[in-house]
Amino acid sequence: MPAPTLKEQFNTDIITLSRFLLESQKLQSNSTGEFTLLLNSLQFAFKFISQTIRKAELVHFSGLAGTSNTTGDEQKKLDVLGDEIFINAMKSSGNVKVLVSEEQEDLIVFPTSNGTYAVCCDPIDGSSNLDAGVSVGTIVSLFKLLPGSTGTIQDVLRPGTEMVGACYAMYGASTHLLLTTGRGVDGFTLDNNIGEFILVYPDLKLPLHNPIYSINEGNSYYWNDETKAFIEKLKEPQENGKPFSARYIGSMVADMHRTFMYGGLFAYPGDRKASSGKLRLLYEAFPMSYLVEQAGGIAVNDRGQRILDLKPNHIHDKSSIWLGSKDDVSQYVKHIGKSVKS
Repeated sequence: MPAPTLKEQFNTDIITLSRFLLESQKLQSNSTGEFTLLLNSLQFAFKFISQTIRKAELVHFSGLAGTSNTTGDEQKKLDVLGDEIFINAMKSSGNVKVLVSEEQEDLIVFPTSNGTYAVCCDPIDGSSNLDAGVSVGTIVSLFKLLPGSTGTIQDVLRPGTEMVGACYAMYGASTHLLLTTGRGVDGFTLDNNIGEFILVYPDLKLPLHNPIYSINEGNSYYWNDETKAFIEKLKEPQENGKPFSARYIGSMVADMHRTFMYGGLFAYPGDRKASSGKLRLLYEAFPMSYLVEQAGGIAVNDRGQRILDLKPNHIHDKSSIWLGSKDDVSQYVKHIGKSVKS
């Protein structure tokens, strides 16, 4: 059998994120290019944070910073640095007027920017796992400013259905990026040798079903009876004679990336300690739910309400969440006796 030719070994016509964005822009007849520039600024922030995390331990930049963020979580040194990287990247882009960060108590308005977008982000989600080398990530939701707005809190206190884009970057063995602008989900992997995100998962779709559930069962003592009963039901033999398998990393981006790749169910229900749930709507629940729906999945709260239909009253409002493969989330919805738009 002849050896493969050089052309067969290497694909030289690769699609970088920059090329992908420019080609997508051409399909929009009324495009001004501002959104493309914003997404390019986001990818710069992801690359910067990725490289910072990879060398943090070598330069003794791990551990706690000695402070807490606005939601009460202890800040890692990298939380503070990641937040600073993200703020500067969005400010210098010139396309962002309003920024919401998990690490900041109030929203930030850039007074000298003429940008028409609002960005909400968790700069380093899962940072409590950093010192153990567990994958963490950045989660982002994007809104277009309201007509006539010069940048106020009302530009982000809106239902998730009004987002114009969402993405996350996961920093692990490789740096992965999943992006949606409302026309499906595309997945990219960072090639460190050329410094570019390469399209590897075009038009990514969630499997309809995979018997995997991801939930922090350490909180089960505080769950309501409905949640306890549902999880116990998943542990029973299913139609194929096998129960669901439990897979929980404790970093939402890592758990959700596995869910996107393989399918299954991710959940963080409310409990007696936090009846409204733990995940922040604007920069965790909304962007992940948007990505999930664009990939063919479902995202609801404990009551079976569609996550993207919710409207926050505060920039750090929280929600319970059940999201992932359509058939698996539908099992939960059926269990609680509700119906949800698919």
